[in-house]
Amino acid sequence: MNKDNGNEIFPLVDEQGNVIGSATRSECHSGSGLLHPVVHLHVFDSEGRLYLQRRPLWKDIQPGKWDTAVGGHIDYGEDTLCALRREAREELGLEDFEARVLRRYIFESERERELVNAYRTTISSTPTPSDELDGGRFWSRTEIINSIGNGVFTPNFESEYIMLFNSGQNKL
Repeated sequence: MNKDNGNEIFPLVDEQGNVIGSATRSECHSGSGLLHPVVHLHVFDSEGRLYLQRRPLWKDIQPGKWDTAVGGHIDYGEDTLCALRREAREELGLEDFEARVLRRYIFESERERELVNAYRTTISSTPTPSDELDGGRFWSRTEIINSIGNGVFTPNFESEYIMLFNSGQNKL
């Protein structure tokens, strides 16, 4: 069984993304409110369907829920785009894609506080999820809207989807 490395070092950032320190994954995910940066990549196909990953049951946060196609922490000393490309390669085998910035915002839950750097891309192939994930698939807009609020998705995905794609600004 895989397990998150609680001793992994994450950068701590201010609300503008400037690195101001470091802390372990365990410290960041303990309800401490330590702001740490992450990347999210929303992967669409040519039909406008959105690819979502299923989080493995061993994850320390939101196990078994459907989530953004690519999501991961930025390593200490790593820049945002390098982290985005690394996570896309590790999680879905995506190498050659054009990432478009959507938004940067703060997400806060009882366990953690993240500075989310959200991007989108459109691909013509089907992603190949790694063993870091419990699979994935493309979802239609209707399927997503009908599943919101039913415990299918992570709370972070639901709030981000509504903010980014269901507010009238960035509709599919």
